Amino acid sequence: MSYDIGLYKDEELVEVPHFTEGGSYPRDGTNLAELNITYNYSWFFKQCLDKEQGLRWLYGKKAITTIVRLQQAVDELGADRFENYWAPTPGNAGHALNVLLGWARQHPDAIWQGD
Repeated sequence: MSYDIGLYKDEELVEVPHFTEGGSYPRDGTNLAELNITYNYSWFFKQCLDKEQGLRWLYGKKAITTIVRLQQAVDELGADRFENYWAPTPGNAGHALNVLLGWARQHPDAIWQGD
């Protein structure tokens, strides 16, 4: 189980710097702002973003309105990845949020959409 979250403008995924992050991604990476994040991090998202919705708190929101909370979550969790992507560690969860934060800063008028 996982989350799929993307950043859209005019119903199209926005472009971001090429990346190979997440639980699944195209073999050669992508430059489209869509990230698959393991559900293993859900506890951290509920603690740092929204107690009820967790990461889904972002869905439907304009990126600019999420920057402050994403930054606070990254500050709290850190962004140091553990060697095992699937491990539910603060740094793994924070790293995923840090990727989203970078995209939000790059495309503040885009809208978060998810599964």
